[in-house]
Amino acid sequence: MRKNIVAGNWKMNKNLQEGVELAKAVCGKTIANNVTVILCTPFIHLSEVSKAITNKSVFLGAQNCADKVSGAYTGEVSAEMIKSTGATYVILGHSERRAYYHETNNLLAEKTKLVLANGLTPIFCIGEVLEERESGKHFEIVKKQLTESLFELSADDFSKLVIAYEPVWAIGTGKTASPEQAQEIHKVIRDHIASKYGKTVADNTSILYGGSCNAANAKQLFANPDVDGGLIGGASLKADDFITIANSF
Repeated sequence: MRKNIVAGNWKMNKNLQEGVELAKAVCGKTIANNVTVILCTPFIHLSEVSKAITNKSVFLGAQNCADKVSGAYTGEVSAEMIKSTGATYVILGHSERRAYYHETNNLLAEKTKLVLANGLTPIFCIGEVLEERESGKHFEIVKKQLTESLFELSADDFSKLVIAYEPVWAIGTGKTASPEQAQEIHKVIRDHIASKYGKTVADNTSILYGGSCNAANAKQLFANPDVDGGLIGGASLKADDFITIANSF
């Protein structure tokens, strides 16, 4: 059975001390048994936030990792380094990484292999920009992202992934895909996974929605049969809002 997951992507927010306090606040809340909560923090927070996580429902993740194992790559952080902090998840291919840092499907394929090789779980992001949505290419785009980055993996390795669908036009804009739009594209994603790996792997893959999901709309979004949770940005920076979302299943 696939997991219900709510992952908070703090992005480049909170200094170290503020991040530790936020993690403690989240862990102090009552979290429903049917949901896994992940805190995806900036790199410098990982080690200290790991110590602050005291709730069995809460796990730690990074927001990115290097595409190299180790070596002379100043400023980069490897998957092995991330694992050493106690983190167990890594966000890969977030729309901001694709847009601002020009991460390609081929580069993300390499990152995914390194994350898996270190026993970490990728939260792999896919999604279309407004122009692609309005021109009717949104299904084609998400299928291409999956195929080019992930479909060389074995079924066993693919089954270790979490997929996050991001309507890029709805991130930080206050716009949200309707529950119907979210369900429609999540089903397309699941069907595309099934076309490569079979129904069992597809049915066991958690697919998260990531596009201005908040405490007000989470319950409607999560009620869809193919929406297994959320990748939460701004609303993850307030413990009360974040846990309201997590308890929306």
